[in-house]
Amino acid sequence: MEILSPQNARVKEWALLLEKKQRDKQHKYLIEGIHLVQEALRSGADIECICYEQENGIPAELSSAAAARLDVSWIAVSAAVIAKCSDTKTPQPVFAVLRKPDEQVQMKSLLNKDRSLVVVLDGVQDPGNVGTIIRTADAVGADGVIVGSGSADIYSPKVIRSTMGSLFHLPILRDRLAEILPQAKERGIRLAGTSLQAAVNCYEYDFTGPVWLLFGSEGGGLSEEVRALMDDGLIIPMRGQAESLNVAMAASVLLYEGLRQRYFNK
Repeated sequence: MEILSPQNARVKEWALLLEKKQRDKQHKYLIEGIHLVQEALRSGADIECICYEQENGIPAELSSAAAARLDVSWIAVSAAVIAKCSDTKTPQPVFAVLRKPDEQVQMKSLLNKDRSLVVVLDGVQDPGNVGTIIRTADAVGADGVIVGSGSADIYSPKVIRSTMGSLFHLPILRDRLAEILPQAKERGIRLAGTSLQAAVNCYEYDFTGPVWLLFGSEGGGLSEEVRALMDDGLIIPMRGQAESLNVAMAASVLLYEGLRQRYFNK
């Protein structure tokens, strides 16, 4: 199958996915580039179609998948179509349209998981920070990431690129934190977050039980609503003169301490 005109109705529908309101409406999103498409294929993501530049054909790195994934539509498109569906100045030669996962099922699983380690983002607005935190959570083997309102959209092209494919390796969910966090507390999950006034050194905190780590906005930290639900305030010790760490760096420190305690504390 091929689609060459950027005025094609289906192309127009794809291009609208560059907008958050359309991603929410269609319950779909775009990914761009060979690496991200490879990761989506390997993880069994719900792919509607994969579009590749007609002039160059299916990229060699994806050729075996093209033969194996009969449930995916492979569509040859023109460079103009690719440009219309990309937010970058130099578009990649392949993009894909994916359906969003069922977040309710994934959330139920997270709530019921034994000794869960979950990252919760409360108003983290920078796409690079959100993507980096997702990537770090993937690296340490965390069970999921929950993104509250006010944070960057996890399906925006910038966030997706920043995750480097980690978006497909663990549940990344959006939810109202005021509703989901009390449910977590009812199940015995500890809610911990960084605090400059905290008395607990993060290296003395017990990360081996069920704990969800809360991270707030780059400028204001956790919202009052979420801070009121927090069980444990943690401080990251610093011997230098920096006032604080970037939110993605702070998340990395705590997540890797959790990894150390859970798997390397012998």
